[in-house]
Amino acid sequence: MSRKDDPQDKFHAVTIIFLILGLGTLLPWNFFITAIPYFQTRLCLTHEVNGDSSTNISSESLVNGTAQCKDDFNFNNWMTLLAQLPLLLCTLLNSFIYQWISERVRIAGSMLAILSLFIFTAVLVEVDLGAQSFFDLTMATIWFINAFCAILQGSLFGLLTLFPQHYSSMFLSGQGMAGTFAALAMLLSMSSGADQLTIALGYFITPCIGTFISIACYFLLYRMEFAQHYLSKSITNSSKTYELETKTELLHQGEENGDAAGQKKAVLLLKEAETGGVGEEKKSVSVCVVLRKIWVMALSIVITFGVTLSVFPAITAKVESSVNDEGWKKFFTPVCCFLTFNIMDWIGRSITSKTLWPGPDCKYLPLLAASRFIFVPLFMLCNVTRSDRYYLPTLFYHDVWFIIFMIFFSVSNGYFVSLPMCLAPTKVLPHEGETTGALMTFFLALGLSVGAGLSFGFKALL
Repeated sequence: MSRKDDPQDKFHAVTIIFLILGLGTLLPWNFFITAIPYFQTRLCLTHEVNGDSSTNISSESLVNGTAQCKDDFNFNNWMTLLAQLPLLLCTLLNSFIYQWISERVRIAGSMLAILSLFIFTAVLVEVDLGAQSFFDLTMATIWFINAFCAILQGSLFGLLTLFPQHYSSMFLSGQGMAGTFAALAMLLSMSSGADQLTIALGYFITPCIGTFISIACYFLLYRMEFAQHYLSKSITNSSKTYELETKTELLHQGEENGDAAGQKKAVLLLKEAETGGVGEEKKSVSVCVVLRKIWVMALSIVITFGVTLSVFPAITAKVESSVNDEGWKKFFTPVCCFLTFNIMDWIGRSITSKTLWPGPDCKYLPLLAASRFIFVPLFMLCNVTRSDRYYLPTLFYHDVWFIIFMIFFSVSNGYFVSLPMCLAPTKVLPHEGETTGALMTFFLALGLSVGAGLSFGFKALL
């Protein structure tokens, strides 16, 4: 709850900037997973007619679409794992380096590196390589691009703790929009009627433009009077007004939601700020102390992403349509898997801008997140391609079942991802905000890595 003499977010410019920055942080991951058909085609192996040996396909057969594809490289699983491991390691690294490397260097440097790697990926489309060489280069690119994404996300989450909670919600909504943006870009490319190489080239140029816009928006943020008002408080740490505003906002939210426990806590924090208990020039931050305050939120986000990445996209992208229509079969995975997931995930994230149920003091949030595990067997029993199914039967054959499961799966994912990220800053003091952002991003990456590892086991059980 800001004062009347504080600068205003004119035309919601800062809100839009954080929305674009959120979109930019997840563009790499979403553009890679929605481009799975392109990568699998490039990794096809054609078998010689008169022999048993295999040779890599050429650009000509790729363009003509005459190659017979087989997932010899297990691309989906390796892509997911090698995307999340650097995310985990570099997020942990970012928890330490943020004290020595300035926030501007970390954020701007990461975005420039991501832009360079996207340009490399676009150039690679036109280079004729063997399947093994292409696989190695693609995996190396995925590794490094997600390493920089980890540093970028952790730094931006730390920056967001300086702003009102509304901006965290908008940032997370932007991340949810990234998947929708990537899925729509893929659908438009596929609908163009061009050959696969031209489609892929145009597809990977799009995130280059998106990343460039994100870089411009980040530098523009520091020129906005409204943003400077909150950023200056981080630099000086000399005014108690910011903390009084934060605590008063918590009190106001507690009154609106009828949360007696939250209201009492807000009053205590308000009194603490008024008596000088907080707001000193510089305070040390203990990681263990912060972790004790946010462990419920941290565990919830690990479970949420662990469940999601265990089946998406390693198993969900293998589900095929039961309808005998070649046109629909071509668009089934982009529409029903990726587009549906990302739209509903964005809706789930956006719900937290209206409500934060069950609230910051709920101890059962991890159990609610764990209830999503029911989707794992449901997806495994859908109409997975016969070449990837060995043990389990198909119980949910019709496309409608898969779409229904995907809608509830993605909405719950978006909500249980956004909720802990929004609630965690309310559990700590303002000077612990940046450490909280770094820790929550680390546990987010931990959940992704756990899910990526589990995906190998679940796929083997099909």
